[in-house]
Amino acid sequence: MKRWLSVLALAAMTTGFSATASAAECEGVKFADTVTVDGKKLVLNGLGMREATIFSVDVYVAGLYVEKKSKSPKELLDTSKPIKFVMKFVRDVTRDDVAGAYKESFDKAPKATQKELKEEFDKLLSWMSGIKSGQEMEYTYIPGTGMEVKVKGKVMGTIKGAEATRFFLNIWLGPKPPNKGLKTGLLGGKCG
Repeated sequence: MKRWLSVLALAAMTTGFSATASAAECEGVKFADTVTVDGKKLVLNGLGMREATIFSVDVYVAGLYVEKKSKSPKELLDTSKPIKFVMKFVRDVTRDDVAGAYKESFDKAPKATQKELKEEFDKLLSWMSGIKSGQEMEYTYIPGTGMEVKVKGKVMGTIKGAEATRFFLNIWLGPKPPNKGLKTGLLGGKCG
């Protein structure tokens, strides 16, 4: 009888451990199911793979954390709530490639938007650096404060204003994402 109780206790502990160590995964890259931002629990809305060049080379896996899951870009761009966007790189990328990708998106924005956001955008570009496989970039938005930018574990600063955050997230969630599968994954679809 004691032996069976020991087996049951071990099974219960193992099951309990599995539930707390839960993580989502895309192409072998793991993300926590939840994070805490400004005292609020955010859930992982989805994971998407950024592919580049005509050869669809994997660059990073992105994860989007929000208060309530949604498949609607409009709802996910609601800057009255905290948002966390994490990029985990699966290949080395130069500073010029990172900055160039952001600049390309910025150059597609309407001229009025470019004028309004230029100062904050230039600040963001100045914080970029080369990224190695396994390193991360994190963008954490807190309403009323702005979007904290963290590169390779180091806080670089904060981008002010909800409009700058909406523009930034619209790069991935808007009508012209870097690649279709990336947006599909972030909206809760299949990653890959």
